[in-house]
This record gives sequence, C-alpha cells and structure tokens, in this order.
Amino acid sequence: MASWITLLTDFGYRDVYGGVMKGVIFSICPQAQVIDLCHDIPPQDCRTASFQLLQAVPYFPPETVHVVVVDPGVGTSRRAIALDLGVGYCVGPDNGVFSQVCDRYPPRRVVELTQPQFWRTSSPSLTFHGRDIFAPVAAHLAAGADFALLGYAIAPDSLARLPHLTYEVTPQGVQGWIQAIDHFGNVITTLPGHLVAKGYHQIRIQGQQIPLVHTYGDALPHHLIALVGSHGFIELAVNSGSAQSRLGCQNGDALWLV
Repeated sequence: MASWITLLTDFGYRDVYGGVMKGVIFSICPQAQVIDLCHDIPPQDCRTASFQLLQAVPYFPPETVHVVVVDPGVGTSRRAIALDLGVGYCVGPDNGVFSQVCDRYPPRRVVELTQPQFWRTSSPSLTFHGRDIFAPVAAHLAAGADFALLGYAIAPDSLARLPHLTYEVTPQGVQGWIQAIDHFGNVITTLPGHLVAKGYHQIRIQGQQIPLVHTYGDALPHHLIALVGSHGFIELAVNSGSAQSRLGCQNGDALWLV
C-alpha cells in the first residue's frame, strides 16, 4: 500500500490551493505522508514541471504517488490521467507534464480518470481539478485502491508530449533547447552530460560562445560557463550570478553544443 504522496504545482504560497489539496488527501487517507516537492513552478510552465518531476521520481519509494497540477487547460477536453510507472504512480493532466518521466520510465499502465467515486465530487470545479480529481485520486491510490478501477485504460503513446525535450546531432554540432531555469538563474538544457566526452568544447547561444568547464569554481566570478549539473544535463551558469539574467533567454530557446 502506498503512503507517500508528493505535490508539484504552480500554485505558489500566497493562496490556500496547495493546503486545500492536502486537506482533501488527509480526509480520504489520514495516514498519507505528503511531501511538497515544489509549489513555485512558473505559472502554466509545463516544461519546467516535466523537468522537475523527472528529478524527483528516482528518490522516492516505488509506491509513491506523484501529483502534478500545472494545468493551463483545466476544464477543457484535455484528459485527467494516472500512470503506473513501476517506480511510482503519477496523477495529473494529460498536457505534456509527464513527457520526460515517461521517456525515462515507460508506463506499464495508463488510465483516464473517469470514475467519479474516486473524486471529491461527481461535479468537479472547472477550474480546480487539483482539489476535486487529482488529490482525491492520489489519496485513494495511497489508501490501496486498485489502479485499474480508476478509469479506462488508454495507450501510453496517446499521451500529450511537449516539444523540444531531446537533442539533434547535426554536422554543425548538437542542437538542444532550454528545458528549465532554476532558482539561481542556471539555464538547464536538454543536452545530456555524456555528450561532453564526445569532444565538444562550448555552447553557442544568442551569438555568445560559452566554454565547458567541470564546476562553478573553474570560472572567475560573473563569468558565463557551461557544465554538467547534478541532474545530468548540461547547464549554463554564471559564477556568483544568474545566467538567465545575463543571456536574457527563455525556456524553450534553442542552443548548440559545438
């Protein structure tokens, strides 16, 4: 029986939304251990949510239920889904937030959440599925509900996917994209760290050439550098500063490893 539930949202901390979801969970599964992964995902930023979820899943017990509520399409025809990854469960909207975790851990089963007996109400709010569908479904899973009873089985390859989450090798170098920007202003790319061993030397972005180094201390303060972060991807950083502020870049921008 699962007892761990994580919450990853763009709700912030000024409002009660995250706390209300916890109240719903505890009303159904009082023994659940709820972990706030993050409530500061930039609003409607499914790319950052996808990246952050990927970083968290490997470090939790395999029965954990991961709830993601970054949901710009709430109330539309986008599906509400649950996934059985083998290394944990995920519950949330079918809008691409599960793209990267599905690439790393191909789902064993996916269901569309169509059974109101597992919701808070059979008439859920059109603007707060986190409270009325996702939190209660997660709580029922944590309490031991049969995954297959949550809804209709759907094909994993039918799930929505976000664009530009991989990389492309070309004669000019390796093209990647920005997939997230962290609290420090470090710019995290889609380029996996193993590419560094292929003999590349720098990142090119917005007309700038940024050298590859081993760690932040290999550069003078306020100098732009590229290195492999703890997440395993190449990131752009400024020693004692913000790479995003220096570059003026945005999530989804293209770059090159050369």
